[in-house]
Amino acid sequence: MTRVVVVGDLMTDTVARAAFPLAKGSDTPAAVTTHGGGSGANVASWLALEGVEVAFVGRRGSDIAGRNRDMELMGYGVDARLVMDGERPTGTCVVLVTHKGDRTMLSDPGANAALLPEDIERCRDLFNQGTHLHMSGYSLINEGSRAAATHALELARKAQMSISVDGGSSSPLKRMGAEPFLEWTQGARLLIVNADEAEVLTGRDVPDQAAKVLTAWYPQVVIMCGADGALWFTNGRPEPITVAAEPVDKIVDGTGAGDAFVAGFLPAWLDGKPPQEALASGARLASQAMQHLGARPSLEAVDNQIKS
Repeated sequence: MTRVVVVGDLMTDTVARAAFPLAKGSDTPAAVTTHGGGSGANVASWLALEGVEVAFVGRRGSDIAGRNRDMELMGYGVDARLVMDGERPTGTCVVLVTHKGDRTMLSDPGANAALLPEDIERCRDLFNQGTHLHMSGYSLINEGSRAAATHALELARKAQMSISVDGGSSSPLKRMGAEPFLEWTQGARLLIVNADEAEVLTGRDVPDQAAKVLTAWYPQVVIMCGADGALWFTNGRPEPITVAAEPVDKIVDGTGAGDAFVAGFLPAWLDGKPPQEALASGARLASQAMQHLGARPSLEAVDNQIKS
């Protein structure tokens, strides 16, 4: 199985799940919990759960939260290459989850915004032919970490590594603009975005049409369409390959479902499995992620992996 290097963001997520509709200007009962987060770190954690040899390159604060996030990654089996920042705290995200499972995020990138090209250079031993780089879109969108992200992409190209990129999040992607993102990620073999991010990058609100446009920049495109499943498209095909979302009896927390999908899709894709099989694997992990609080694999899932 191909080794994967993930470059991206590490966060502490404070998740507030409301028991009832939000009472504006008043109190709403909620379950408030703290979890490891960050899109890049989430992808690395789910990949490790899938048995992939994975390294994560990122930056954390010197605070207790940073030490906890570091230990969590190692607990999942991730080769955590975290640079400690003595001035900035570990990134934090407040995740507001409604009683229906919808979520809104308030993010402070903290140390993530100071990821430097030198931090990537310290991990140059990871950039080898035959290894795959997955780049979190957040690292490109954030101006402070952009030079490090583009440096990692350049190292991967020079090493003839395969590269995949995700879209980060639609709102900050829209603020930054589509053209710079498309330019910086030239050379990636695979783009994985959700439908909103695909619309930001192409102006097309129909995923099939957006995918066809995006293949002008990327050989292969995957678009996650939420409850409508996901699709894969490449040039030369008349129509995309699609897969339905796996049914979920009750969505507990959708945070990290997209990251889990990426981690489910990548191993099968890297092993040369048919696109429909890779999409189904992504849908399986996304469904699993939505059935518990937090964006990372549950401790029960980790225990089951160790026992098996």
